[in-house]
Amino acid sequence: MAQTDASVAALEVCAYAIPTAGSEADGTFRWNKTTLVVVFVEGGGRKGIGYTYADAATAALIRELATIVVGSDAFETPAIVVRLAHAVRNLGRPGIASMALSAIDAALWDLKAKLLDLPLVVLLGRARDSLPLYGSGGFTSYTDDQLVRQFEQWLDSGFTMVKMKVGEHPQDDLRRVEAARSAIGPQACLFVDANGAYTRKQALAFAQRFAEYRVAWFEEPVSSDDLDGLKLLRDRGPPGMDIAAGEYGYELGYFRRMLAADAVDTLQADASRCGGVTGFMRTAALAEAFGIALSSHCAPALHVHLGCATDRLVHAEYFFDHARIEGMLFDGAVAPENGALRPDCSRPGFGIELKRADAARFAV
Repeated sequence: MAQTDASVAALEVCAYAIPTAGSEADGTFRWNKTTLVVVFVEGGGRKGIGYTYADAATAALIRELATIVVGSDAFETPAIVVRLAHAVRNLGRPGIASMALSAIDAALWDLKAKLLDLPLVVLLGRARDSLPLYGSGGFTSYTDDQLVRQFEQWLDSGFTMVKMKVGEHPQDDLRRVEAARSAIGPQACLFVDANGAYTRKQALAFAQRFAEYRVAWFEEPVSSDDLDGLKLLRDRGPPGMDIAAGEYGYELGYFRRMLAADAVDTLQADASRCGGVTGFMRTAALAEAFGIALSSHCAPALHVHLGCATDRLVHAEYFFDHARIEGMLFDGAVAPENGALRPDCSRPGFGIELKRADAARFAV
């Protein structure tokens, strides 16, 4: 039975540090664990869930913000978002503050959808039935054999797009890209992600060489803060190679500046960073206004409903680390079918619930 009147009665937050399956690295960073921060909001006898991938300090901030959320009308998400934004003004909006707000926002939307007994994609308005994926991994810490094996597994399961990391050891990048292309054959799309590791001229030179292996997407060839550098790559890079960035966007102004600078062919956005459901859908509208394609970054279980609620999204990142964690710890996390995700519309909200018993051993 749908309910249209409820107050938020309680907010709970938990943090879990999950070891990676092996050593993972990209062009500028190495890690051996991933921290998942999960928020629950209760109201009207239902419990909404939201999450982000962030430091455990994010959970501490969420606990401080709970007094703003508890007692609020569960259906007045925009008003709550405004109050939360005011509360973190002096902390600095990017980073931990935005990830805290993102997780809370997602939980509020999940609660609202559950109170209405609707899948989130139906509440937002369905634009498509499924979301195309690209398999994302190919870490610089992998041997060539590990890289090839991961890509072959994705292709065997129906993926037609895969992405690898480059930039940590530039002298190895051409060899690794060649190995990846040989493994996936001539038809599959190959993406590379430098995580801002290259200089401008270095990135431009690599773009020309990557084109020889039909690389179709070059993500963060230079720092995402270097809008002039991104524009240089977009203007002078090989035809048919999209320049992408935006995963570190925490608020709408960041995306507007990137688009106004003509810095990217495809804008990336991450609902676990950019303001949850509210921020992601606003970013999608901004991308549409600029006539630029959008791609979601990481956290596949968070983006499947959002991606199917906008036709602006060209694909979603099926990031190995996050997909593994969500499969382990979320009941209802949907599995890819033929390289795409389809929302489970038999369940309300995001359709996921935390497996608390399984997560307990990772609790921070």
